[in-house]
Formats: sequence, structure tokens, C-alpha cells
Amino acid sequence: MRLSRRPLRLKAAGLVAIAASFVAALLVAPPAEAADPLLSQGKTATASSAENVAFPASAAVDGDPGTRWSSAFGDPQWIRVDLGQTATISQVVLSWEAAYATGFRLETSTDGTNWSSIYSTTTGAGGNQTLNVSGSGRYVRLLSTARATQWGVSLWEFKVFGTTGGGPGPGPGSALLSYGKTGAASTQQHDSNCWECTPARAFDLDPASRWATATDSGWVDPGWISVDLGATAQIDKVVLQWDPASAKAYQIQVSNDGNTWTPIYTTAAGPGFKETLTVTGTGRYVRMYGTQRNTPYGYSLWEFQVYGTGGAPNTPPAPPADPSPNPQLIFADEFNGPSGTKPDAAKWSADPGTGQNNELQVYTNHNNTQMDGQGNLVLEARREVTPGSACPIDPVTGSGTCQYTSARMNSGGKFNTTYGKVEARIKVPKGNGLWPAFWMMGADFLTGRPWPYNGEIDIVEILGRETTKGYSTLHAPAYNGAGGYGGTYGLPGGADFSNDFHTWTMLWNSTSITYQVDGTTVFVVDKAQLEATRGPWIFDHPFYLILNLAVGGDFPGPPNAQTPFPARMLVDYVRVYK
Repeated sequence: MRLSRRPLRLKAAGLVAIAASFVAALLVAPPAEAADPLLSQGKTATASSAENVAFPASAAVDGDPGTRWSSAFGDPQWIRVDLGQTATISQVVLSWEAAYATGFRLETSTDGTNWSSIYSTTTGAGGNQTLNVSGSGRYVRLLSTARATQWGVSLWEFKVFGTTGGGPGPGPGSALLSYGKTGAASTQQHDSNCWECTPARAFDLDPASRWATATDSGWVDPGWISVDLGATAQIDKVVLQWDPASAKAYQIQVSNDGNTWTPIYTTAAGPGFKETLTVTGTGRYVRMYGTQRNTPYGYSLWEFQVYGTGGAPNTPPAPPADPSPNPQLIFADEFNGPSGTKPDAAKWSADPGTGQNNELQVYTNHNNTQMDGQGNLVLEARREVTPGSACPIDPVTGSGTCQYTSARMNSGGKFNTTYGKVEARIKVPKGNGLWPAFWMMGADFLTGRPWPYNGEIDIVEILGRETTKGYSTLHAPAYNGAGGYGGTYGLPGGADFSNDFHTWTMLWNSTSITYQVDGTTVFVVDKAQLEATRGPWIFDHPFYLILNLAVGGDFPGPPNAQTPFPARMLVDYVRVYK
């Protein structure tokens, strides 16, 4: 069917470049991590020394695999993290840089002075180490006693997993109790920056909607949000997915009547982002009561989930099924039609109109899209004024809106998928101002949900002015535009993407997205890491496919006199497996 709304072309202008060391780190298979919560993220870390100011202790607990702590060149050395409260430690994950330790101990302490060993080795091999341990303490320390190299010791990541709150953890029969329940709050926001950010949004299992305190009177302490579970319940776990407007100091409280409250968890060092709290308490009402903010803004939660037994729970919607280990082809277009034929109307719709991001082209109704008779789809950008338009031309650059036509098409309303293997073989054009892309939009965009709340998955973007570099990026309410979550990469030997066809593949499931080029992994998005460092994962619903060739815009810049027109993006095939 023909789309009633046109998807916006909202791309990241000036995506953050990923350092070579970061890319190298990402290509290492990530360590397996514990089922228990990550406790060390964003907490205070100190060390015996630092090689220089570029490698502080804090860089090992910041959740960024491209930053690291590095010590002075001598033995012994140590790094420790203050978890903010006593915790039961179940696992430590170490991601070593090349300068690793062969001999080291893991130790815990309740006071930061007296230490107990929970792990020891003299044969450390470096790389990614996942160590299952048993111990308790507020402080966890890695004490290096023997270096493997002439340099110091260096960690990309020092992750501590375990439980807090003094309880035994979720028991048998523990279930989500807060879904769809009635919420209340100190204040709520409703304006152009946060539309209908009511308490109910924190209990709807929609990671793209949130509650926030009001701007006029709510950016003060204290601030709170509560939920009525409908009946008395035994609470054993609370999950908070914070917006950047998070609480540094807060309590989780329970109440039988909604008036008198009893704290079951207290912290003065809340790290924000995603916090999974093991607690023990009984009550009908559960409240997050914030007393100190982490930012100048108010308090805001994407999700406030309460787990336990009892209550009067609503049955939450079933999550989508992960792809089969033996995936089947569910969508394919090989573009084998005769020369001059148009894309299959049963699979694709033209997407005419102007682009976003100050792009210069006008997309036509398939006038710029056809088969070449050689097994390829051609998306063609031409330098031509759109008939009937009156478009100003810049006298300096010679460019202007409506001076170019190009092609954009999508599968919206005809095909979408949740998870799977999504793949296309593409040859991109070269030239200033050209911007070819293969990407996906959340299908709820077509029913009225605005970008970026619907989500966007960019499988590949190439800038015609720099065709040795590819971009793969995710966009969501908490990270979008120039702040999108993604990576850059190149081909072996710095080869030019425009010289030949290349195959871009996305492997997508409920816990990760893996980007590949010609079968080689170039970037991995781990859901847990994303939620612990940037914001909610919103990629568990249907998305549709988009192919387009933009001209100009904030990201690629304008074409120049050397840009070849017509410019052609060739697509050998698009295939989706599930």
C-alpha cells in the first residue's frame, strides 16, 4: 500500500570518530558476563599510579571500551573501586590492554584498609578474563604483583558484578508486578521537550517513553515517583533505567497505605543509567524518593520496574522471539529485472519529497530508480532542477535546494521484521556531497510515532568525500543525531569502498546487534553495555528497510565541481533471514 507518511531522513551530523584502539578492542570477542547486576559502572576508582593524566583509574569503570587506566612502570600496582555500599561479589571481568599482569590478586574490603583475597594467580594470560569469585565488601581491588611487559599494567575495563541491598536476591516465582499499574509523582513534565512524561510512562514497558519532573517547579529536591501494585507484595528486585536526569542520592521505599514509607534501599552514589537493585521489603506501594540530583535538571526514568511475589500483577506482553539458529530467508530482492524496469511494487514504495538535515536533493517517484539489466538496482542522483520549482542557487557553491534529484525507497507497509540477519551487497558512489545509505526505521513511525522515539538502525552510511570509511549507528531518544551510538571502520589496507561491491550485514537479536562488512565483524552493540552507559535499548519491535542516495546535507557537506553527475548507487541484492 502507499504510505500516508514519509519517513524522515534523520542522520547523525558529525558522528564521533572511533579511535583505532577502540575499534581494535571491539573486534575482540566480548567476555561473558554474570547474570548479577554490574556494580562498578561509574563508581569512584583510585589507583596506585597513572602513566599520565590521559589514563586515569576512572577510565576503567566508565563503561567506555575505548578508554583505559594505565599504571606507572613498576611492581606492585593496584586499582580499586568503591561500590558505595557493601555488596556480595560474584564475578569480575577484566579487559586487559597489551600491558597486562601475569601475577595478580583480587581483594575485597569493608573499609578500604583491610583486604581479603578472593582470587589469586601467577599465570595471568591477559586479554579478556571472566573470573567467577565469592566475596563481599564495599571496595574491590586488583593488586598486580608481576607485569607481563616492561611497561606498567593497563585495563580497558574493570567490571565488578554482584548484588546489594542485603537480601538473598529474587526468589522462586518472582515476577514483574508494576507493569500497567497506577503511578503517582511529585510533579510531571508535559511540554515540547518531554511530551506527556507522566508517571504511567515509567510502568508501560515502553523503553522510549519516560516520566520526568516538571520544569516549572520540579527541578528541585526532593522528587519522587511511586507505583500502586494493587495489593500487598513481597519486593525482591527493582530496576531503574534513568534518563541522564538521574538521582545521585535516593531511597527505594515501601508502604502499605501510600502515606507512611519505609526505606528498603539507600544510596548516596547512584550512578544513573541502568541500576538493578536486589532488595527485601513488603508493601502495596513502592517509591523512588530522590534527595540529590546528578544534574542541574530534575528526575527522569524511562523504566521503573518492581519485581517480587504477591501484588495484583498484569500480564506483560510476550517479548518477540529471537532468531532461529537455522535462519530461513523471509525477504529477498535480487534486482534481476530487465534494464529500465522499476523496483518490485509488492516489495518497495518510492519515497518522494525533500530530505532532512539541509540536504539538497528532491527524491522522485521512481524516476531516478531502475534496474540496469546486469542484476543491479540503480539509485541515481542527477544534477537537474526539479520541473516547476523555483529554487535559489548559492552563487558561491553553485548548489541549491531542488537543483538535484535522487532516489529513496522503502519497504514500509509491505515488509518489516523484528530481529534477524539483514544484508545487502552495494557499490557506493564517490564524490563530495554524495551520501548513500542502507538503513531501517521503526515501523511505528508510519502510525504517528515521531523520530527518534520509533528508533533508527543505520546498517551503513558512506560519505562520498571519504569513501575509505563506513558508519554504522543506532538512534534512540537518549542517543541520536550527532550523539548516535555507533562506530566507524575501514577496509583492509585502507581500500576504497567505492571501488567495488561490498556486503553489509546486520545480525540482530534481543541482546545485541553485530555489524559486519564482507563477513568481518566491524562493530558490536551489546544491549547491557548500551543501557549501562547511554540509555534504553528500543530495538525490540518491527522495523522496515530503506535505501537512498542523498545529495548534500550537514553530514556529507555540499557537492562541488568535481562531483560526478549522474552518480549511481548500485545494489546487487537485499536479503533478510529470520
